[in-house]
Amino acid sequence: MNNEMMGGLYRRDFMKLGAMGVGGISASGWMNVLAGHAAETQAKHKSCILLYMSGGPSHKDTFDLKPDSDGAGEFKPISTNVSGIQISEHFPKFAKWMHKSALLRGMSTGEGAHARASYFLHTGYKEGQGGLTYPSLGAIASMETGNPALPIPNFVTINGGRSYGSGYLGSKHQPLNIADASKGVANLGALVGDNQFNSRVSLLNEMEKAFLKDYSSEAGAAHQTTYQRAVTMMKSAQAKAFDISGEPANLRSEYGSGKFGEGCLLARRLIETGVRFVEVNLGGWDTHENNFERVKSLSAQVDAGMSTLISDLNQRGLLDSTLIVWMGDFGRTPKINQRGTKPGRDHYPKAWTSVMVGGGIKGGQVIGKTDKQGAIVEERPISTIDFMSTACSVLGIDYTKQVQTPIGRPIRIVEKGANPIKELLA
Repeated sequence: MNNEMMGGLYRRDFMKLGAMGVGGISASGWMNVLAGHAAETQAKHKSCILLYMSGGPSHKDTFDLKPDSDGAGEFKPISTNVSGIQISEHFPKFAKWMHKSALLRGMSTGEGAHARASYFLHTGYKEGQGGLTYPSLGAIASMETGNPALPIPNFVTINGGRSYGSGYLGSKHQPLNIADASKGVANLGALVGDNQFNSRVSLLNEMEKAFLKDYSSEAGAAHQTTYQRAVTMMKSAQAKAFDISGEPANLRSEYGSGKFGEGCLLARRLIETGVRFVEVNLGGWDTHENNFERVKSLSAQVDAGMSTLISDLNQRGLLDSTLIVWMGDFGRTPKINQRGTKPGRDHYPKAWTSVMVGGGIKGGQVIGKTDKQGAIVEERPISTIDFMSTACSVLGIDYTKQVQTPIGRPIRIVEKGANPIKELLA
C-alpha cells in the first residue's frame, strides 16, 4: 500500500492522530456506544477550560496586589464589581465579572521548578511518584465525563507548551494538540473526491480485515481502530468546530488577535460542540527580568481573551456548565530581584493566586489570604490536592475514585488528604 492510499493521510499524520488519542484501543472500544449513555453524561457533568499561564505569573502584579508592601511593584489596584475585592489595573474587563469568579489567594503548592510544578498542578501527583506517569485533569475529565460517542477527542490542548496527557489511562484519553488555533487541525479534508476517498477507505478496511483474520493481534486491531476514528472525525459535522474563520470579525477582535485570544475563541467553539476539557496555553510568564513590562503586555492578552470568553459563554447559556480555571506554575517572589537593568521576580510556590470562573461555583469571593508582603498564606492555605479535588467536585468527578492501572494497581484520582474548597461549591 503506498502513501496515497488514505488521500493524504500519510504515516506522519497517523502518528499525529495517535497523539490525539485515536490509536491504541480495541477496535470495538470507540464505536460501540449507546446514545442514551451520552445524554446521561451530558446532563450530569460539566465542562472545563483551563487557561494555563506557563512560567508562573506574579500574584502581586495580577490578583493579589500589596500596594504598601516591600516590592509592591508598579501597578495599581482597581475595584471590581464586588465590593472589597481589588485586582490589577490591567484587568479592567475581567473586573466586571468578579461576581462570577473566585480568587484563590491561598495557593501554596511546594514545587518551585517549572516542569515539576506544572506536572504537579496538572496531575495532582509529583513527577516520578510511585514510578507511574499520572493522567492530567484533562485526561481524567475525558475518562469520567467525556461523551464516548463524540467523533472528536474529549480533551484538546491549544498553543503548545508541554502537553500533560493521559498517563496510565492510555491513548484513548490523550489530548489532541493544536499548535495554532487560527489554522485548526490539518488533514481533516480528503485530498480526493468523496467517492474516491470512500473507495480507498473500503479497500483499506478489506485489506485490514484479511490481515487480522490471519494475524490477529492487539496492535493490528489498534491500527484498524485508529483509521476508523480518523475517518469518522474527518466526516463528522463536529470537525467544523476547529475552524474559527467564520466567526464574526467584531467578536474575533474582542477576543484579541493574538494566539491566546484565538485559542480562547476556539475553546468556546469546542465546548459548544461537546468537548469536555480544553486547555489554552499562554507562555512568557517566567519574568526573572523585565517583569513589569512583560506582565502588563500578558495581562492585556488575558483580560481580552478571558473576559470575552466568559461573556461569550454566558450569552450562550454555557457559563454555569463550564468551569474556567486560570493558573500557572506558581507565583513569583514578593520582593523584586536585582537582575539587570530591568529586574523581575523569581519562582515562588509558597503563596500565590489562581482563579476559578463559572461552572456554577459561588462567585464574588476570595478564598485564602496572604500576609502584608504577599509572602505567606495566613488564612485557608490551598494545596495542590485541595485544588484538584475542588476542580473535580465542580466538574462532577468523584475525586476519591480508584482507577486501575494497566498492571492492576488501584490509584485514586486525587490522593488522600485533600480538603476541597467547600465555600466554592454551590
